[in-house]
Amino acid sequence: MATHYAQQQQQQRQTPTEAIKSLLPEKGPSAQQVLAVATLLPLGAFLLLLAGLTFGGTLLGLAVATPLFIIFSPVLVPAALTVAAAVAGFLTSGAFGITGLSSLSWLARYLRRMGVTPATSLPEAAEQAKRRVQDTAGYVGQKTRETAQAVQSKAQEGGGRAQEGTKT
Repeated sequence: MATHYAQQQQQQRQTPTEAIKSLLPEKGPSAQQVLAVATLLPLGAFLLLLAGLTFGGTLLGLAVATPLFIIFSPVLVPAALTVAAAVAGFLTSGAFGITGLSSLSWLARYLRRMGVTPATSLPEAAEQAKRRVQDTAGYVGQKTRETAQAVQSKAQEGGGRAQEGTKT
C-alpha cells in the first residue's frame, strides 16, 4: 500500500514534458506505417473530393435539367429521367464517400494496430481492403440497377395510364 502511494506521488512530481513523453511510443514510425500513410491518406482525400464533386455535379445537373425537361417535354418522361439521374448521382456520390471514409478508417485502425503488434502484413491487409472495396462497388452497382429498373417500370406504368386516359 505504501509503495503504491509512493509511486503515485512520484508520477505526480513528473514534469509535464515527462508525462507527455511517457504517452508517446519510444520509437518512430516504421517504413510500412509511413508508406501506408503516404499512399492511403491522399487516396482517401481524393475519393472524398470526388464524392463531393459528384454530389455537387448531381445537384447542378438537376437544377439545370429539371426546368428544361418540364418546359420542353411531357411530364412523365422528364420526371422519370430526373429521378433516375438523381438516384444514380446520389448513389455514386455515396459510394465514393463511403469508399474514402472506409479507407481512412482502415488506415487509422492499421496504424493503431501497428503500434501494438501487426496482425497481418501490409500486402495482405491491402488485399483485404481491395476485396472490401470491390464488394462494396458490386453492392452499389446492384442497388443502382434495381433502382433504375423500378423507376423504369413506374415510368412505363404511368405512360400506359396516360395513353388509356387519352383513348377514352
